[in-house]
Formats: sequence, C-alpha cells, structure tokens
Amino acid sequence: MAALSSSTALSSSSVNGLHQRIAFSSPPPFLLPQRFLSAKLSLQCRRNSHPNMVLMEDAVTTPTHVKNETPLNELNERLVLGTSLEESNDAAGFDMNGDESTVSITVVGASGDLAKKKIFPALFALYYEGFLPKHFTIFGYARSKMTDAELRNMVSRTLTCRIDKRENCDEKMDEFLKRCFYHSGQYDSQENFAALDKKLMAHEGGRVSNRLFYLSIPPNIFIDAVRCASSSASSGNGWTRVIVEKPFGRDSESSAAMTKSLKQYLKEDQIFRIDHYLGKELVENLSVLRFSNLIFEPLWSRQYIRNVQLIFSEDFGTEGRGGYFDHYGIIRDIMQNHLLQILALFAMETPVSLDAEDTRNEKVKVLRSMRPLRLEDVVTGQYKSHTKGGVSYPAYTDDKTVSKDSLTPTFAAAALFIDNARWDGVPFLMKAGKALHTRRTEIRVQFRHVPGNLYNRNFGTDLDRATNELVLRVQPDEAIYLKINNKVPGLGMRLDRSHLNLHYAARYSKEIPDAYERLLLDAIEGERRLFIRSDELDAAWALFTPLLKELEEKKIIPEYYPYGSRGPVGAHYLAARYNVRWGDLGVEQ
Repeated sequence: MAALSSSTALSSSSVNGLHQRIAFSSPPPFLLPQRFLSAKLSLQCRRNSHPNMVLMEDAVTTPTHVKNETPLNELNERLVLGTSLEESNDAAGFDMNGDESTVSITVVGASGDLAKKKIFPALFALYYEGFLPKHFTIFGYARSKMTDAELRNMVSRTLTCRIDKRENCDEKMDEFLKRCFYHSGQYDSQENFAALDKKLMAHEGGRVSNRLFYLSIPPNIFIDAVRCASSSASSGNGWTRVIVEKPFGRDSESSAAMTKSLKQYLKEDQIFRIDHYLGKELVENLSVLRFSNLIFEPLWSRQYIRNVQLIFSEDFGTEGRGGYFDHYGIIRDIMQNHLLQILALFAMETPVSLDAEDTRNEKVKVLRSMRPLRLEDVVTGQYKSHTKGGVSYPAYTDDKTVSKDSLTPTFAAAALFIDNARWDGVPFLMKAGKALHTRRTEIRVQFRHVPGNLYNRNFGTDLDRATNELVLRVQPDEAIYLKINNKVPGLGMRLDRSHLNLHYAARYSKEIPDAYERLLLDAIEGERRLFIRSDELDAAWALFTPLLKELEEKKIIPEYYPYGSRGPVGAHYLAARYNVRWGDLGVEQ
C-alpha cells in the first residue's frame, strides 16, 4: 500500500474534472446548482486561455511542494464561487501553465492491437486538440524488443487528424511522436520497471511527476504488472493512477480476488476500471437528455414506459479471437459490463450532484435493486455456417482456436427487472450477438399505449404501431429520435409515424471523439464518473454469476442461428412472454 502515492491535495476540486468541461452556448443557470456555476469556466475556454494547463484532481500531493496551504484552500473556494481564474491564480501562487508538473503515460502492452488501434490514436487526438498538458511523455512498455524509432514507426501508421481540423497535421504528428519512447521488459520484473522509472525521471526533469499506467494486457498478468509498477515505478511526489481493462474476472469470486489483489498495491481512487462504452457520446448524453429536459424526466418511470431495450449486434464473428472469446462468451463480454452499465445510467435516480461518487452511488443502488437472472429469462445462441449470395460464412466452431464441441454462446437475450418504486414490473430486455444481420448498438424506450386512444381504428389491431418510442443510437451513425403519430396531409384521416430526429452527422460538423479519448482525458484529470467502482463491479457480478454457473453446470446447448441472420427464434418468444416486440425488427435507415 505504501508503494503508490495516493493523491489527496485539492481533493475538493473534483469539479475540475467533469464540471469544467460543461459549456453551453448560452448557459442556462437553472441547469446547474449554485456550487457548479463555476463550470461556466469550461475546460474549453480555460484551455483556450491556458493551452498548456494541467487540470487534474491531484496536481500537488505533498506538503513539501506547498509553501502555504491557505492559498490553496482559497483557490478551491474561488473555483466553487466562480471567482475569476486570474484572481484564483494570484491567490494560490499556483502555476496554471503546468511548468512545475508533468504527466508520464505508460502504455503497458504497447505492442498489442488495443494499444496500436485505440490508445495511441486517442492520445494523439488529445494532443492534436490541445488537451494534453505542456509537459508530457508517453512510454510504451512490452516484452517485444523494439527501439524508440520502431515504436514511433508502428504508432504513426494508426494516427489520423480530425476531419474538421487537418491543418498542420504532419507537423503535429512529428511533434507527438517525438514525445513517444519505448522500454522493453517483462511484466513481472521489478528490475525492468526500475529501469523504466529511471527513464521516466530523466524525462520529468525534476518537476512534480504524475504517472498514469494503462494496462493493455491480459488479466492474468494485471497483478504482476501492478506489483512491479507499485514497488519500482510509482511517482514519488505526485499522483499515480492505473487504468485496468476488462474483463474484470469471470464471476463474483474471481472478480473479488482480482480486486483484493489490486488493493494490496493500490487504493480504490487510484484504480480506473475502464468500460469504453461509458465514454461513447450517446451514453454520455443519456443523463443530459433526461435530467436537463423537462419533457422526459416526468415520463421516466413505470407509469409511462412499457419496456426498455438495450440492443447490441455485430455483423461479424469472432474473426480469430475465438480462443479469447470462448473463455468468456457474449454474456461476460458484452452484457455483464457494457449493457448493464448503460442500464444503470438509464434507470438511476437523480444524483445529488454531477460529482463522480454521487453518480456512481445511484448506479450501485440500481444494480442492487435488480433481481438475479433466472435461466428461464435467458435465451442463448451460437452462430452456424451459412451461404448467402454465393458467399460461405463460417460457423463459430470453424474457428481453429475454438473447440468443435464448444457450447459458448455468441448470442444472448435476457429479461431483467428492477424492484424499486420507479421501475417495478417494467421489463428491461437485453440482446447481444455476433454474426448478426447488422452492426448496431441502441437504447430503445417503448412507451405505453395511449389509454382510450380516439384513433385506434386508424391503426387497426396492431396497437404497437401507435406506440411512441424514444431511440438512442449509440453506434454507428449516432442519433436520437422520437417516434410520434401524425396526420398525413390530405382530405382523409390517414395517420403516419414520423421521427423527431437529432442526427449527429447532420446537426454537428465536428467529428465525434472516440470513447478512449474522453476516458483517457478523465483519467489524467482524476475524473472518475465514467469508471467502475469496486462495489459496482460486485453488484454487477452478483446478478450474472448464478446464471453463468447454471449454464455451465447444466451444459445448456445454445440455439443455433445462421451467420448473418437476426439471431435465434427463441429471443422473439422471450420478448413475447412480456408482451414486447423487439424494436429493431424493422430498423429505420
């Protein structure tokens, strides 16, 4: 526990993380409580004034670097009360240009696909947009033998500039790559991490050193890497944080064991368990849509909502990842984390504030209010080979890394229930699958039928045609649209369904940032709202572990479905049991 320094100073500045990134074109003060009105000093405008500034929760960590604690307390008060940035600067003697601190980002597992395709491009995008501090260094760490030049060559192949801001692209790439270095070492070698520490110190130049480790490695070596980083490469005078990628275990027992092991070397506030779906734009917009629009919050309950659907589909199979996937399956890979986290954000009560802990507290309450899944409320499937248009598509078990008699589901549908006053009796239907007919992630909210609807005869016997539906399309082609009924122009009385549509590509010219960009920036700033707390993880596994054990112990045979189809027929029977029709059956383009 002593190895990694835990940040405490400026702890009240949790407003710095999320709240300074809130910016309205015409700020409506009624949307924020008084203590968050300083959020009008948004991250955007603050970085325009101070492009090299480091906004982090724990910029200073030990009294040896604070000549007088009183000015820092005054700075916190001024940030909350909305005092000008210059006044706060003068009061605290705090160097907002970041000349006295530096951020060192170490990507552990730098030679892997995730690092190459997501992490390095996200870091470059943050640099390109001016969100990284003036002093930063990026180190790749892996077992592969590689020089700095070879790392830069590997990384450069995956870097792209923003669609709407391509000026100086090559120049920015060169500047970024000059900040990238490589150190080869074993993940369980304290000696190798100590050598990394020496290189980090050389680049930090005596400044306050803040260090972020991104563990882009298999979970079976997480603990070794954390132990070595803890003892040999943690910051001596700043904060140290570790981003941990899923999967966080296979069940309650393995997850609890991993958490216990991590906490031997880290405190909870140093562990950033990343679920990249929480960084997606539409998921981030979910709470804004609900809590800042009066028309939605009164309808957000069992009184008006008939069912909620969370749908994840991919139009490709395991594509060579069969060995990894076969160990986990679609329920662990998608439902227990991505979809359940979205469900918790959707269903939670209004948090006390936008602080990370207030939001995560409400999510935990939702998870603890949910019924454990029963086998009869779940349908599993596995894709089989199929020929379409003269093209043959392989079965899941055709993957050479998968056993021919594997029963691992590549598809699952489930009905979940939240036993609280707001959601009692409302089915939350989840559906996730690979090798389906389309690639799509959506949240679909189907409202109740209008009681005594005067126009029922115009819809015939299919009342579902008259149901209002709110759809949040998370990916691809992000959009929010509301299905309403309206009259078709003309002398007759013919009704039609229309969409009130917010199509992001049409409304906003800027490219939507990748989820990893938002989450990396939050980790650097110490904003934990979009990361998973240990009690959240415990509550999530408590829902799924009994089901997973039953599926494996009873060797439940999945229902087979053709590659490229809509999935097993059993999923439709499951929905029909709760008088629900899957909303993606006739997906609108």
